[in-house]
Amino acid sequence: MKSYTTDKIRNVVLIGAARSGKTTLSEAMLYEGKVIDRRGSVEEKNTVSDNTEFEQTNQKSINATPLYGEFNGCKINFIDAPGSDDFSGGALSAFKVVESAILVMNGAAGVEVGTTIFSRYADQYHKPVVIAVNQLDHDKANWEGVRHALSEEFGKKAVVCQFPVNPGPGLEGFVDVITMKYYNAKNEELEIPAAYADEAEELRAELMEKAAEGSDELMEKFFETMELSTDEIREGIRAGLVKCETIPVFCCAAKADIGVRRLMEFIVNVCPSPAGTVQKTIDGNEVVCDPAGPVSIFIYKTSVEQHLGEVSYFRVMSGTLNEGADLVNPETGNGERLSAIYAVAGSKKEKVSSIAAGDIGCVMKLKAGKTDVTLAAPGQEAIEHMVFPDAKYRCAVKAVDKNDEAKVGDALNKIAAQDPTITVEYSKELRQTILSGMGEQHINYVKWRVNNEFKQNIELYAPKVPYRETITKVATAQYRHKKQSGGAGQFGEVHLLVCPYVEGQEAPKNFKIDGKDTVFNFKSQDITDLEWGGKLEFYNCVVGGSIDLGFMPAILKGIKSKMEEGPLTGSYARDIRVYVYDGKMHPVDSKEIAFIIAGRNAFKEAFRNAGPKILEPIYNVDIITPNEYVGPCMSDLNTRRGMIMNQDMDKGFTVLHARVPLAELYRYSTILSSLTGGSATFQMKFAEYQQVPADVQTKLLAEYAAQEQEED
Repeated sequence: MKSYTTDKIRNVVLIGAARSGKTTLSEAMLYEGKVIDRRGSVEEKNTVSDNTEFEQTNQKSINATPLYGEFNGCKINFIDAPGSDDFSGGALSAFKVVESAILVMNGAAGVEVGTTIFSRYADQYHKPVVIAVNQLDHDKANWEGVRHALSEEFGKKAVVCQFPVNPGPGLEGFVDVITMKYYNAKNEELEIPAAYADEAEELRAELMEKAAEGSDELMEKFFETMELSTDEIREGIRAGLVKCETIPVFCCAAKADIGVRRLMEFIVNVCPSPAGTVQKTIDGNEVVCDPAGPVSIFIYKTSVEQHLGEVSYFRVMSGTLNEGADLVNPETGNGERLSAIYAVAGSKKEKVSSIAAGDIGCVMKLKAGKTDVTLAAPGQEAIEHMVFPDAKYRCAVKAVDKNDEAKVGDALNKIAAQDPTITVEYSKELRQTILSGMGEQHINYVKWRVNNEFKQNIELYAPKVPYRETITKVATAQYRHKKQSGGAGQFGEVHLLVCPYVEGQEAPKNFKIDGKDTVFNFKSQDITDLEWGGKLEFYNCVVGGSIDLGFMPAILKGIKSKMEEGPLTGSYARDIRVYVYDGKMHPVDSKEIAFIIAGRNAFKEAFRNAGPKILEPIYNVDIITPNEYVGPCMSDLNTRRGMIMNQDMDKGFTVLHARVPLAELYRYSTILSSLTGGSATFQMKFAEYQQVPADVQTKLLAEYAAQEQEED
């Protein structure tokens, strides 16, 4: 294929709800763009984008597939993104390398939760949106219902550029009010039939008014003449589009290839090119998309493909990339040679000699060309990293065969390197490997890949909850460690007091010990911000030299070791003040190990007598649901010990804001989908630790005691 200059490139991502027809639309765009000469179908499992075994078996997009078409002297790069929120990472990665989004809607279903989710993502990333109402040849197509829903969802931003003629199985074509032409099912450009002339004129007037808002000059002309030319309408729409103030609405029936060519014309004529766009660097500077600038590419996606190995997909952010280029990772200083570069349309890869700024391509078998990595000419800065939502589903994972643990860990880490919305970490606290993702479907796909691509068997199960332990009152304890078994002995005795740490409260000095009022004088102190949250304040209050100052670090070490394995359930302990006020030592037998043991055991005993409580992680959960499912969602939250804080409306949907214990959120994404027929979604984010109810604490203590007995 020929090389395209930056101004002749358009980059878009196809987003929208599942089953809206994005993959079918992308197939039609490939056909119109002369990349394929025969359109495949999802049902026949022969589309260019859904080309993996898992996608074809499940007839749904899992990966965001980069594609392109050559149209009217331009190259349109378009990325077919999955419609399930479980796999939204593909769309979010694509937002990093495109200038516009095509929001595909189902002409029968109208605005769905997926429509809202992905339009929100587009807003978040400040990407202009063009709506393509697809499947208008479906027997349940409802154009008027779609128009009403668009008005409810997007208000005056949505402006109709086309309307269908006889929507449904007998779809005859559509009227375009930009060109004021009628396009039939054969994509022939004709005059508008008289029966639709009045509607076309009415919509044209609305379109001109919206276009006039694009600039002061257009507004002035419109007020003077009440008329704008076709080119002026395009100019006004482009201005509103770039500012995300205008959302043009187009019609199509991609399966029948109706309206696709006209949509591609609009992308070429109106959607912004990458020329002059700006990307921030991690140091806050700017990289301008200029083919004459220094070379800088950003890898937004990696995958392992059959017969090819690891493939890195990138956009040229600046400069012109030539094959054989030697680039550097600005963050590590490591060099990479790009021996061959390719234009890419799904599994079809065409070798090219150069790629200009703004264009998208791929390269194979880089040493360290992972997702979210910049490669650039020496001296350039790394592009700002991508940001993804917090995970919504977590589970524990282990190899079925313990001998395969290293291989399974390697497989999971490779998958996580390709998909930034997957995280894998070993929790020292829980003694489990925790796998997190965007939903149960997402995690099941990871399992499928481990089983089928890496030939390893894994087991997924409920993860432990990272509880915390703390105290609620003052308690004292003393412990003597004495060991004499021939030769040098061990001796250390520690008397200590514990009390709760309260943020912002000065450490108290007055206590009653054994019925006597006691005032502590601090000889030394150590304040630790614990890595698992909370604080430990340690005070040396020993008088008279009963414990040498040199043994204080050993006592503190013993206390910290016990805080890593709390006395109640083995969870981390936090927010405690410890005062060492007395003890004994031996001139010969006192050693560091003796005071470590004495400090650990004295702390354990004091902790148990200080009104110990278990804390659990609480999450802020925001559920977006159609109004008819508000009741079931609220009832379900109540069964999960959730507290509904408030609710509000957002574009026709109810948003429930709740606080829910993490212990009650395992598989919540699946339950919510089942409860609402897949029409609701949610986000969750850690809020704080709170004390568990008494009945829950009793249950946890019993479970831990049983576990310890079993291990013994």
